[in-house]
Amino acid sequence: MNSDELPTPKSTFEVKLSPRPNLGDNVADSAPNGIADPAQRVAELERQEQALQQEIQALQLTLKQQQDQLAETQATMGRLVQEGLRELEQRKQTLQIAVEQLERRQERIRTEMRTTFAGVSQDLAIRVQGFKDYLVGSLQDLVNAAEELQLVPEAEEAEKPVAVTEARPAERQAAPNPQFAEQSFQDQTKQIRSLLDRYRNSPDYYGPPWQLRRTFEPVHAERVSNWFFTQGGRGALRTMGSRLQNILVSAAIVSILRRLYGNRLRTLILANTPERLGEWRRGLQDCLGVSRADFGPEQGIVLFEAPEPLIQKADRLVQENQLPLIIVDDTEDQISLSLLQFSLWLAFAPDPQMPRFF
Repeated sequence: MNSDELPTPKSTFEVKLSPRPNLGDNVADSAPNGIADPAQRVAELERQEQALQQEIQALQLTLKQQQDQLAETQATMGRLVQEGLRELEQRKQTLQIAVEQLERRQERIRTEMRTTFAGVSQDLAIRVQGFKDYLVGSLQDLVNAAEELQLVPEAEEAEKPVAVTEARPAERQAAPNPQFAEQSFQDQTKQIRSLLDRYRNSPDYYGPPWQLRRTFEPVHAERVSNWFFTQGGRGALRTMGSRLQNILVSAAIVSILRRLYGNRLRTLILANTPERLGEWRRGLQDCLGVSRADFGPEQGIVLFEAPEPLIQKADRLVQENQLPLIIVDDTEDQISLSLLQFSLWLAFAPDPQMPRFF
């Protein structure tokens, strides 16, 4: 490096000049030393520069490592947060399921409490009332049977043949023989279809007794139409799934037949327990608007727990030129063949794919 390019030595040289002329030789002799000191300083600065560059590189490397560690730490924290959120979501779902289970259990306990304390008396009252209705009907049947027994000696009975003859009207209409599936009954067919359309499209909830008073869906109309026109008023229908639905279908059939045959129609219900007979009585009262007075041995609807007295009653009705309609509950596992001899009978067959109701 040339000494002329360095301003610092020149400045130093100028400071050290003395006005005394005899010191010129000393100044000339000391000039090389002044030039040597800046060179060492430059070398030292270069060494410092290299050291600083190395330190900068080391710091840059450290910064990069710290940035990598920070990114890794952030990624790890993100994974931990996501796992924590998933765990919290699972715990939330588990708690929600547990709360729903507890709510259902609480509702079930309340229902059991109502059933145990408040509902038992009502259920017992319903059962007792149904059994009472059944007993009243049975007693009336016994009274009717006792009245028909020949307790008078034959001699006295022979002396009063006229009285026995006058007990019945001199002229009676012949017993009807419904044949809904035949072409000769076009008028009845039109009337039945008209009534089904009225029940389905324009229900009358406050109509006269013996008229259907409940909502009548197409599925019910299809069952009734099939029983009239396909089975000819004699056949079994698959259960609707509940006794109330079966009662609704039966009520529609009873209502239509009452419009066709009036008071000559007598409905005989067969179910194997008093409780089920009580359900039939309440259901028909609700669907047809009839009263308790319409139930009895000599009334429009008669309830039976066994098929034998029902068959006897139906035979007497036929002899009296009445029209019995036999309806069999779906809990009857077997149907007596004697029931099949009558003109009108409807049996509800249980569905094997559905649970039995009681």
